[in-house]
Amino acid sequence: MPLDHLWATWRSAYVTASGQGRSTPAGPDRSGGAATGSLFERILGSGEPDSETGIVVRGEHCFVLLNRFPYTSGHLMVLPNRAVAELEGLDAGEFAELWALVRSAVVALKGGLGCDAVNVGINLGVAAGGSQSDHLHVHCVPRWIGDANFMSVAAETRVLPVPLDEARSRLLDVWPHP
Repeated sequence: MPLDHLWATWRSAYVTASGQGRSTPAGPDRSGGAATGSLFERILGSGEPDSETGIVVRGEHCFVLLNRFPYTSGHLMVLPNRAVAELEGLDAGEFAELWALVRSAVVALKGGLGCDAVNVGINLGVAAGGSQSDHLHVHCVPRWIGDANFMSVAAETRVLPVPLDEARSRLLDVWPHP
């Protein structure tokens, strides 16, 4: 019996837009003017509630965001508030807070989602696989023993048993506060 296709039509627009300039205006903002800045700067400055944008934590220099197109439930990104393309472009405060938030994200993923491990990674530049290469972001991807996730390989589709709002709530319940 052949494998049925599961369609993830949002991936087409997401993937084909990866080479386009993400810092260019992207339609009107809430005030009716042209929105500018990187995708992540626009999310951070949208004025929408954090529960709607998927922002988990805001720091002085950086923030934590649930990935709207996750590899697994709870896939987080930690990023500076301003669009910086390269690690060497971060100032000392941004650099320190970025990695402190990565550590907190790992603790929260283990405590809130009960994952067995976490992949932490960063793609710097388009050639490294960075689809949002104008604004560096550190991926924190929860993993479970036996989660080979054949769906990604066989069907090019992700199966997410936990919705974004529930993942956000579970992470906030255990987020380590200094």
